[in-house]
Amino acid sequence: MAVPEKLKMSIPILKKGMKTRIMNEKNAVIILIIIVLSMYLNGTIPFQTYSNAYQAGENLKYKLHYGWINGGYASLKVENSKVNDTDVLRIVLNGKTTGLTDKLYRVNDTYESYVLPKNGLPLKAIRNIHEQNYRDYNEVIYNQENDFVISQKTGKHFVPDNTLDILSAFYYLRNLLMDKGSSGLTINDIITLTTFFGDEIYPLIIKYKGTEKINTDLGTIRCLRFQPVTEVGRVFKDNDDMTIWISDDLNYVPIRVQFELFIGSVKCDLIEYSGLKSNLIIY
Repeated sequence: MAVPEKLKMSIPILKKGMKTRIMNEKNAVIILIIIVLSMYLNGTIPFQTYSNAYQAGENLKYKLHYGWINGGYASLKVENSKVNDTDVLRIVLNGKTTGLTDKLYRVNDTYESYVLPKNGLPLKAIRNIHEQNYRDYNEVIYNQENDFVISQKTGKHFVPDNTLDILSAFYYLRNLLMDKGSSGLTINDIITLTTFFGDEIYPLIIKYKGTEKINTDLGTIRCLRFQPVTEVGRVFKDNDDMTIWISDDLNYVPIRVQFELFIGSVKCDLIEYSGLKSNLIIY
């Protein structure tokens, strides 16, 4: 598929010395969900949406657990809304700790994205952070026609064409995969994403590792398997210590995230869903 020259100019190329935030190792409940929700295929995407893999009314719920210890829950929902007089889809991600994890370090974070149904591009994004006694709130307005954003905290920033926020990026990916399918991917393909997040351009790197059937509480589900490149440090031992499974059907929803930490293996699993546009294929 040919890539328009204008689009090629808009896709950052990760070069040696470029400041790259691959993964923030703090606050695992939110961070691992964000990474699940953040990918598109580098250099191959015309920003057009031909199909929609999701619809208003979709709800997804996830459980974060370390063995039998329940660490928290995350939820995703899509609903109809408006930005000024423009019809949009409002996407909301909420993640919060529970039980012992909540007592040790309380997290209740919410991310919102308001996207155009015709192409998945955001007009507005909200980040609302509650972590222990720390609070942070910001709104970002996206001017897609003139390639800039306005952050409530830091003002105007010029950005590449068709810039996504970190939440809308995943939903655009779902539509892309619906058009392209797993047959368009090759094992060890490098996948990248550039969004505007935390008031700066935020690139992520991920590798496609093939298909796999996994057993879940919902049943056996065939998935596409991805590995984000993680930062070795206090949490991760190697740069491939995280694995993401996305359903290989017409929904392309994240089914599981698993990452290997110094303390052991931690999982985030889909436990409830409703309002999917297509049937989730369970064997």
